[in-house]
Amino acid sequence: MTDAAGPLTGVRVVELAGIGPGPFCGMLLADLGAEVIRVDRPGGPPSPVPLDKDVTSRGKRRIVVDLKHPRGAEVVLRLAASSDALIEGYRPGVAERLGVGPADCLARNPRLVYGRMTGWGQDGPLSGAAGHDIAYIAVTGALHAIGRAGGPPQVPVNYLGDFGGGALFLALGVAAGLFSARQTGRGQVVDAAIVDGTAMLQAMTYGLLADGAWTDSRGVNRLDTGAPFYDVYATSDGSYMAVGALEPQFYAEFTRLLFAPEGVPADLPPQYDRAGWPSLRERFAARFAERSADQWAKIFSGTDACVAPVRTMTEAPADPQLAARGTFVTVDGLVQPAPAPRFSPVPGSAPIAALPPGRIARPGAHTREVLTAVGFDDVDDLLGSGAIWQA
Repeated sequence: MTDAAGPLTGVRVVELAGIGPGPFCGMLLADLGAEVIRVDRPGGPPSPVPLDKDVTSRGKRRIVVDLKHPRGAEVVLRLAASSDALIEGYRPGVAERLGVGPADCLARNPRLVYGRMTGWGQDGPLSGAAGHDIAYIAVTGALHAIGRAGGPPQVPVNYLGDFGGGALFLALGVAAGLFSARQTGRGQVVDAAIVDGTAMLQAMTYGLLADGAWTDSRGVNRLDTGAPFYDVYATSDGSYMAVGALEPQFYAEFTRLLFAPEGVPADLPPQYDRAGWPSLRERFAARFAERSADQWAKIFSGTDACVAPVRTMTEAPADPQLAARGTFVTVDGLVQPAPAPRFSPVPGSAPIAALPPGRIARPGAHTREVLTAVGFDDVDDLLGSGAIWQA
């Protein structure tokens, strides 16, 4: 864990181990200063990321509890009794069967915020079914909207569902629950479903759809590559430049710099003349193909043209803007995104650097330490029984 104080310093969160959005939510809370105790299972499911490179485990203290052991559930319930929040990512009903469901935990601690992370939600005809990010975003309409006209939907990794619609909304729910608990003395059960969060991310486009300013087809709208001034273009070196010159004043600056020094062609179709968009796209593409991405980046950098180079994951940490802000950091040789957002205790003070991320621990590294600190006086007995493990 980091020694730097964050806005959630003093908050204790129990994270029942899972994969994807649950651990990412725990990482976000740890990044903000919370004491996150990750409860791993003996052996546990195969991790999609090697243990020493699992960035979502950073900043957490890790214990191992066998929830199938007769005394395992009691360990978690005792932890919940002295914690502010607990998060889990099981299918509906699993936590209850293990004896660590909301009713069990809130009976020990009425102020507890119990966060539940699922894909389909706690109810509905699919609530008990398996699924992954791609299925969750598919039913919400979000996946349908991503892609070019005439082509299939394009899968946005699992950024949109698991992490955007899932983990971020769980973190928001937990934070809101903590605020409410401190105001009322009563806890909350947070039902965070990826389908709900992903639907919420479409609030603006649903408004545009209702207004007739958005068409329910791929690649024909201003923000989905339908407009030539909101798209990506290949450069001479095989890289790409991203153009987002929506407003007229930004579009004017974009075309001025794109066609300099010769000047903007007199016969260039007007920005919002849809009939001229195919011609605009062809001419923009031809122009971008004349120079490398680095050359175009120098031309557009610092201007109001709203154009930026498309960086790869390995290139992004060296981007001048991101490097200046310390958006990425290296800890123990592992390049990773720095905690966000940032906080300043004094309004108007100079921007502060992001909190340093905590280190990555192995499962069971802190079992004795954590339980002893929480007040367990039977740690040796529990270890001997096999209910808990120490790495």
